[in-house]
Amino acid sequence: MKFNLIYCFIAINISFSFAQENDSVLIRKIYSHHLTNSNSYENLRELCKGVGNRLSGSENAEKAVKWAFEKLKSEKSADTVYLQEVTVPVWKRHKEEAFITKNKQKLAIYALGGSVATPENGISANIIEVKTYEELAQIPENEIKGKIVFINHQINKTNINTFDSYRENGKYRWRGASEAGAKGAAAVIIKSLTLKEDDEPHTGSMSYKDSLVKIPAAAISWKSAEILSKALKEDKNIQVQLLLKCETLKDVLSYNVIAEIKGSLYPNEIIVAGGHLDSWDKGEGAHDDGTGVVQSFEILRTFKLLNIKPERTIRVVAFMNEENGLRGGKKLAEVSKIKKEKIIAGIESDAGGYSPRGFFMEGSEEQVKKVKAYSHLFKPYNLHSFDRVGSGSDVEPLKDFGALLMELEVDSQRYFDLHHTSNDVFEEVNKRELELGSASITAMVYLISKYGF
Repeated sequence: MKFNLIYCFIAINISFSFAQENDSVLIRKIYSHHLTNSNSYENLRELCKGVGNRLSGSENAEKAVKWAFEKLKSEKSADTVYLQEVTVPVWKRHKEEAFITKNKQKLAIYALGGSVATPENGISANIIEVKTYEELAQIPENEIKGKIVFINHQINKTNINTFDSYRENGKYRWRGASEAGAKGAAAVIIKSLTLKEDDEPHTGSMSYKDSLVKIPAAAISWKSAEILSKALKEDKNIQVQLLLKCETLKDVLSYNVIAEIKGSLYPNEIIVAGGHLDSWDKGEGAHDDGTGVVQSFEILRTFKLLNIKPERTIRVVAFMNEENGLRGGKKLAEVSKIKKEKIIAGIESDAGGYSPRGFFMEGSEEQVKKVKAYSHLFKPYNLHSFDRVGSGSDVEPLKDFGALLMELEVDSQRYFDLHHTSNDVFEEVNKRELELGSASITAMVYLISKYGF
């Protein structure tokens, strides 16, 4: 009996070793395909140059839906391609400007997404500068009322991963208008969420508390923030003229674009992989998140060309409305829940098309442990980070399914130079880095499809 147990143990380990060796060979083929035969870079060029920026509810967003659907159909890599209805918000930017009235010094600003407009002729008011909400709380309300609050927060340069700095300071963009509005401010100007010391503002989503008066909100570039802060040190009574022309319209119908390969052995077990099709209305939405979309499309094409038969169903999703509502991700989860689907993993690429470094993960101890056991297979491709907790925004609603949530982790040093700006264009994406990222996601999807949980 003891001999039989030992024999079985040895046989199992030999079998596992052979499987891992075969996986290594196939993963090498996956990377070779992406580096020599991928369509991802040309697809990104089509999306950025042929469609452009794609804010939810815009004409370009609908062009992007059509492009994605036709692209997936024409490549014939999926068993089925379909559209999933999503109702999305519509916010439009028309005009924005700001300057110091004393010397007509222009300030580089963008309205934050979702902001209300200023009065027709703008707002001319004194400035109150603060660096934190705690500092804002210490100022009496009568000293703030009718003025423009300037939140000149200091982003942390010492974090090695720039996403840590972004998360630490995101509260100022998201809540700034409500915090300042609660004390009677006429408007709020927030220093852009970037480490780059340039004159390019960074837009992004913000929110209002329904119980408070809504005040206009804008992001100011790093250099313009320095100019304004210096001017205030010289003269505390300077005024700024702020003009924002923007509006929120009625919600409209849009779509998630979905393509699937049915699993050969466990078709009811589903792996979701994707990126978001929408972008902000500045630049071309290349890194955020055109790269994630085209990387996801390449998963299907790779499986087809390498004749890989996934054991579990692969569902690739181009999500709509990640930037200012997350309605695409929520709709996917809602429909899947109604259908009582078994989603075992959700993988997103939404950190830019830079060199891959590993995967963020959020799930059960058993799920995470199993994926970490694959880490040695990624070492030849310079992926080493499998310990950071987190996931993508669009796959986050899949947490209720007990799914393992993941996001491709990339080198983060340049992402926030471009994030939500006019500079996020196709030319800023490196072809090889993009392809290495898509190969990494494809390899991970292959392993989860083969072994499940």
